[in-house]
Amino acid sequence: MQDLSPRAADLLAQRLYEAGCRHAFGMPGGEVLTLVDALEQAGITFHLTKHENAAGFMAEAVHHRDGAPAILVATLGPGAMNGINVVANALQDRVPMIVLTGCVDADEALTYTHQVMDHAQVYRSITKGTFKLTAQGADIVADKAVSLANQPRPGPVHIDIPISVADMRVSSVKKRRLVKAAAVAPEGNCLEKARRWVADAERPIAIVGLDVLYDGSRNVVQAFLEHFGIPFVTTYKAKGVVPEDHPLCLGGAGLSPLADKHLLPLVEQADLVLCLGYDPIEMRPGWREVWDPEEKRVIDISAVINDHYMHQASLNMVADTGATLEAMAKGNPARDTWPGGEPAQVKAALAEAFPTDEEWGPAAVIAEARATLPAETLATADSGAHRILLSQMWDCSEERGLIQSSALCTMGCAVPMAIGLKLAEPNRPIISFSGDAGFLMVAGELSTAAEMGGNPIFLVFVDASLALIELKQRQRQMGNRGVDFDRHDFAAMGRAFGGNGHTVRNREELRTALNEAMKANSFTVIAAEIDRGGYDGRI
Repeated sequence: MQDLSPRAADLLAQRLYEAGCRHAFGMPGGEVLTLVDALEQAGITFHLTKHENAAGFMAEAVHHRDGAPAILVATLGPGAMNGINVVANALQDRVPMIVLTGCVDADEALTYTHQVMDHAQVYRSITKGTFKLTAQGADIVADKAVSLANQPRPGPVHIDIPISVADMRVSSVKKRRLVKAAAVAPEGNCLEKARRWVADAERPIAIVGLDVLYDGSRNVVQAFLEHFGIPFVTTYKAKGVVPEDHPLCLGGAGLSPLADKHLLPLVEQADLVLCLGYDPIEMRPGWREVWDPEEKRVIDISAVINDHYMHQASLNMVADTGATLEAMAKGNPARDTWPGGEPAQVKAALAEAFPTDEEWGPAAVIAEARATLPAETLATADSGAHRILLSQMWDCSEERGLIQSSALCTMGCAVPMAIGLKLAEPNRPIISFSGDAGFLMVAGELSTAAEMGGNPIFLVFVDASLALIELKQRQRQMGNRGVDFDRHDFAAMGRAFGGNGHTVRNREELRTALNEAMKANSFTVIAAEIDRGGYDGRI
């Protein structure tokens, strides 16, 4: 009689479905065929990509829309190793991800060495945890992985799945689920001190970060800032958590030296700094220890204890952001802040530093794209000089309106992220911004874009140079070495893979190309040719 008990792989897939996962991405091998079958049967669509690294970024993009852990599937050996970069990125960018790798059975590995390696040993340093699936413990391993991936701060968890274990039938399974902890706020002397400091502050400023994306406190944060009239900056991953057209918003900080030249002096003038879910993993050295907690009042509300040493605080509270702010605000009256109007002056200076009326160049490309595309457009940014400029000029009206690799700063992420966004949000305009070098790293994924359908827009800044690195060479008075390459016909690449392609050299051509791309039935590559040195003095 046929055994209809679930396979161990089924129990794993069912738990992932229960966690909200509906999509998985990767490149299958013989070792993960049962797993792919189990995912599909559980209701999780498996999407074939052309490289595991790109697969992980597509999965991350879907996570940013549906909130479920991203799923990356890789076969043993080279497949598992191809995913290293995106998994490390998920750890640093605080992205919950379940990394599923196939492996040979333990007995087989004793004498069979082809493609066999210790996946767990490799992944241990770039994940929150690594497990090996067992048949009887499959449901528990799956629940532990999901729970760990989502616990503050979120990140990737690896599960290695032996071939025979995936196929093994499991009966009499008692499912166990870790109960989510309730939101906790501080109390007692700690809370009273924080309340008093907020009441006394005449020049407060807030830094809003990644934790707010995951603890559901966005509305409370906005209400708190508005009630007390507190100007704020965000990390780049937290852009849009409060709409960036808000009069109190000063934009993103920590990446652009030009922006920080205006923002850091304002922080120095503040008499209270509020770190609200602020995770400084995104910040550059210019934000290291920019205040002395013995001389300036600094309140740090974070999901985990401050052990990064990028900054210290006068008052540290490991607590839920929203619950803590509500407790701090209760009965605390509003008051006027910054009587000298310094935040408004900084806001005006930033607008002047990043003008939108340039005739042509990288800033003009960004400004024209923002003006032409609808407000609900979702964007992705690759690493490079254009990302620094884009992150200042692309205003977000919602959290995750612009996604990027902001902590690890991985090149080649924007195109697969845009593909993932289009899959998750087929009715919204999607655009990626890539440098030409980053685009070349993942050009093969244009075939994935064609196969998945939809009409994402892939915009490429074409200057035939690693512009940011070349700029750093010149700043250090070094010769031009290893940063230049040939110009290529990126528009033709788009057409070759079944999409559309345009090469543009002015605002009018770009505007026309964008409008055509939004009406197209397939993806579009827009190659915006710009002069070298276009970022000088702009980032």
